[in-house]
Amino acid sequence: MADKPPSRPGTVGLTTRQGHPVYDNQNTRSVGARGPLVLEDYPFLEKITHFDRERIPERVVHARGAGAHGWFIPTGRAGDLAMEEYSRARVFRKGTRTPVFVRFSTVIHGAHSPETLRDPRGFAIKFYTEAGNWDLVGNNLKVFFIRDPIKFPDLIHAFKPDPVTNVQHPGRIFDFLSLTPESTHMVTWLFSPWGIPASYREMQGSGVNTYKLVNGAGQTVLCKFHFQPKLGVRNLRQEEASALQATNWNHATQDLYQAIERADYPEWDMFIQVMSDDDHPELDWDPLDATKLWPEEDFPLLHVGHVVLDRNPSDYFNEVEQAAFGTGVLVDGIDFSDDKLLLGRTFAYSDTQRYRVGPNYLQLPINAPRCPYATNQRGGQMSYAVDGADQGTDPHVNYEPSNRHGLRQQERQGPPPRIFVEGQVGRIPIERPCNFRQPGERWRLFSDAERDELVSNLVSALARCDAVVQEKMAGHFARADPDYGRRVAQGLGISVPPASP
Repeated sequence: MADKPPSRPGTVGLTTRQGHPVYDNQNTRSVGARGPLVLEDYPFLEKITHFDRERIPERVVHARGAGAHGWFIPTGRAGDLAMEEYSRARVFRKGTRTPVFVRFSTVIHGAHSPETLRDPRGFAIKFYTEAGNWDLVGNNLKVFFIRDPIKFPDLIHAFKPDPVTNVQHPGRIFDFLSLTPESTHMVTWLFSPWGIPASYREMQGSGVNTYKLVNGAGQTVLCKFHFQPKLGVRNLRQEEASALQATNWNHATQDLYQAIERADYPEWDMFIQVMSDDDHPELDWDPLDATKLWPEEDFPLLHVGHVVLDRNPSDYFNEVEQAAFGTGVLVDGIDFSDDKLLLGRTFAYSDTQRYRVGPNYLQLPINAPRCPYATNQRGGQMSYAVDGADQGTDPHVNYEPSNRHGLRQQERQGPPPRIFVEGQVGRIPIERPCNFRQPGERWRLFSDAERDELVSNLVSALARCDAVVQEKMAGHFARADPDYGRRVAQGLGISVPPASP
């Protein structure tokens, strides 16, 4: 056996680019286990800002996409209550009709990759409300692989091609996932037929993260957003996807475009789930955890409106490729929860857009609000307008406050949400991980055909992985459900792992 090359000085452990040792690469720095995050987390900021700039000009993730224009029409109600009981956001008022732009995408693969590949699908909506833009950036599945944003660059690196061979390999993917047990739930969804939607028009959407709704009195509830297609949900088995890919690997983009052209407009019902804004110690999982579903029998879906897409883009690059979304783009009446993944995404998404499209990406028509807006921001690459130059203020005053006729800060529409935070600041893992209960429940809820397809897809991918990875993954599945783990292990020809921790 050839000798291993000697270790280079300074590479014996993970460090930042400043050479500082990284002692915890699993948890961001937060106030207590539930958050919120703190700004002085230098290792996270260095890691995520570099990751945001790894590709130019193609998106690092969600590169392959399609989009369309349309409308959001609210019902004005959420179940038995008026929506105003939950949120003072004007977008939910009955009688409003808010323009929207929706971008669908695949997450991992490049801009010209087949749309038949197994991959989460992005489902991002830009609401051009009368009170400014609201972006809801989610995916077709209601959960995610991780709950802490510091792990996101590693997740994507594992799913992307090898940096030496430029070949994507399941050995890399499952090497990471085998040591990330919270991913078991998302893996169970992704490797079932739900991992390949038949079309964008037959795909559900979800905001994934937990938000807050704020009413006129400043009272808050926790909230999740969901979209269900009027056509119903339809997915492809791997055999169907492979056959389709041989003849048309643009099928989802083509189907969306052609449907709108023939006036067969896609439509989704919008729902929310709500729960009281507290820690919910009665649950064995944390409602802020993005790897978890909120059970619908306990937190029912409340219908709040519908989205219809009725106009195709006139230019793909200008409207779809340069469309820029961010989870921090909220309107009054919708606020952040302490969901760590949401807070990390809120920094990363807009940071990425400033790098990918440019510091003045919000001046582009597809991204600019449709309501009056005015800022004191000036200059920057590709600036071509002055925000609010037609507002009648003194053009010499680009600062605030001022005794002259400059911009003035505005009055609030209602009291701010009541937020109290205390706790030890540190890199603290979540207290109720509960990594395996929901994937086990999902396994038992799947039909026999869905379970067969899930096992077949997992065995096919894991067969190309190292034995230690196979054993760890089968162990995760066994902890979710003994039958789940047994079937995967038998398919791989390895010992059936114990179901106990």
